Amino acid sequence: MPPVPVVDLKRALVAAGFEVYRTRGVEVQLADRVRDNLIMDSRVSVVAAEPLVVRLTVRAQRGDFPGDTSGMLFDRARALAAGAVARGFVETVAVATPIIDPGDAEHTLDTWYEVTFEATAADVAAALVEARFAFGVEKAAAPAFG
Repeated sequence: MPPVPVVDLKRALVAAGFEVYRTRGVEVQLADRVRDNLIMDSRVSVVAAEPLVVRLTVRAQRGDFPGDTSGMLFDRARALAAGAVARGFVETVAVATPIIDPGDAEHTLDTWYEVTFEATAADVAAALVEARFAFGVEKAAAPAFG
């Protein structure tokens, strides 16, 4: 069976109540509406492949946990996705992403320790269910205060 065309996948996602943040090739990245006039990347996407793939990215920021090692930061990110892993999502990549100061390319503001997980879906209906689940996962580790 050939992959679902990206345009059809986008239509199905919008019809299911998702907002599209952007499309990159065959990957439809979903938006998170922060305010009426502001949308951001939700860190969830659906890939028009055979089978369909639902992608979820979680992170921990160095600035939030200054005493942690890189390994500890990746573990904090992975802990956010424990429910997704139990559901069948599989880790595909872990990467440290420097956040560069837009006003000074020589200055790094922070580093995000990002871990991406993927789940396959047999059809669009199943992809919508997995995307809705992934949308509900907390995406950024937060320090405990108090």
